[in-house]
Amino acid sequence: MDEGSELSLTIAQIVQRLKGSHLHSQIERQAKECLHQPEIQLESLKEDVRSFLKTSGWERQLQNAVYRELHVQLPPSHPAAPPEHLKEPLAYMRKAQASWEKRVLKSLNSMSTELGVPLARMRPAAEQKELSNKWNEMGTDEPDLTSVRPVYAPKDFLEVLISLRNPNHDGSEDVGVRSHWGLIQVPLNVRDIPQLRQAYSELNLTSGQLGIDDHAHIHPDMFENEYVQIGKKVVLEQDSAAAQQYSRQGCPTGLRADLWALILNSTNQPQDVMYYEQLTAGVIQHDLLVDNLIYKDVKLTASNDDYYFVFEDFLYQVLLCFSRDTAVLEHFKYNSATPPKSFIQGKGEDEECAVVYPPNGVIPFHGFSMYVAPLCFLYNEPSKLYSVFREMYSRYFFRLHSISSSPSGVVSLCLQFERLLQTHLPQLFYHLRQIEAQPLRIAFKWMVRAFSGYLSSDQLLLLWDRILGYDSLEVVAVLAAAVFAFRAENLMEVTSLASAEAVLADLSTLKVMPLIQIFLFATAI
Repeated sequence: MDEGSELSLTIAQIVQRLKGSHLHSQIERQAKECLHQPEIQLESLKEDVRSFLKTSGWERQLQNAVYRELHVQLPPSHPAAPPEHLKEPLAYMRKAQASWEKRVLKSLNSMSTELGVPLARMRPAAEQKELSNKWNEMGTDEPDLTSVRPVYAPKDFLEVLISLRNPNHDGSEDVGVRSHWGLIQVPLNVRDIPQLRQAYSELNLTSGQLGIDDHAHIHPDMFENEYVQIGKKVVLEQDSAAAQQYSRQGCPTGLRADLWALILNSTNQPQDVMYYEQLTAGVIQHDLLVDNLIYKDVKLTASNDDYYFVFEDFLYQVLLCFSRDTAVLEHFKYNSATPPKSFIQGKGEDEECAVVYPPNGVIPFHGFSMYVAPLCFLYNEPSKLYSVFREMYSRYFFRLHSISSSPSGVVSLCLQFERLLQTHLPQLFYHLRQIEAQPLRIAFKWMVRAFSGYLSSDQLLLLWDRILGYDSLEVVAVLAAAVFAFRAENLMEVTSLASAEAVLADLSTLKVMPLIQIFLFATAI
């Protein structure tokens, strides 16, 4: 398709999606109401209404909604392309993802059979009342979880990624100096350091950065005060695009919550609060088997974390509501995954009786709750916390546990991490490979959680600022490589996987931005 028809198609898709939204009905209502105002003239009706919507702030809200749609919708493709090609263009990736989904669903169904617990059931009235009363203190009285195990852990998923092969690619062509020593053996294009320097130019050594210059021996008036003033202006203007650009150099602590919500176009209007309350009512009415997986995961991860254990109740509330939220199914239009389905009890295995399970189409795995935990530092209102998390998941986090060829997908991140290490620290890579301590086996758990639970909370938020600012998870792979570079001297002395893991066991003292800057802009190329 040429550029003109691509643009027309994109505009038509966005208009179609926004037509059914709450914002569309609000703008329509405001436009009708403004007709009664004396300054609206019949001769210049169109221009006057447009001018009114601009001055009353509705045009900016519409711009932000369009900006969000541009971030989440599929890139324009050939009109004849089948839907599965839009989700994932490579057939072998689609096949691997489908096979993985079957395995995960089988694991969930066998757990249901073993425990004798149905996938879903209506709670008796007494149980509903009890849960409603303890909604804000669920951490004090969770069910017996001794026989519940996570459906899968990141290391299980890594084995699937390692086994990926493109049947059309002849690996023998690559044998030689440029052959890949890592575990990921698929031919995808990932950016090298010169390309990353160009893409992440705002992170160069001469630009001011939150996470560096606010800690350096520089008078705060020289950078931070001026930078905070610009941030306040961005929040006041309510411009999503400006907030995203600003976030590339880090968000000040006092403005981060507003800036992230603005970038994600995540609102907390009365209808959003009401929607969250409806999800809460759904949790109280029905008990799902995945609820046990959520309880178990929070207990195994966030509850044992020095930074996040205080948010235990918030995590239960948000994740239980998330599992019931059918609006999350929207993201499967551009996700290589397909929502799992189960059959209604007593109806047989007729395709017409198949329903998406859990209702949001996402089966939680070990560590899933760590996608929500850091956000609890920013939002103390459950409905606001929920809407920001849902948007973060639908834009970024889903890519970390689905098999795809996306540049921000976990396969590309793994490959990029290995290529960066092999190219710029070949001796270290070769040494670790020789002692059977493949770097990816250590770094994968960091990347699949976007470093949540591994970095100190302030450093993690600085990293996530850049994920939002650049609308990409690439920076996660760069940081993983930078950590290895930082500890290279110690790693050259290790003799086993266990000792390499010990060297990299504690990342809580690391300063994220200096590591990324030095790795990207001070590495010899």
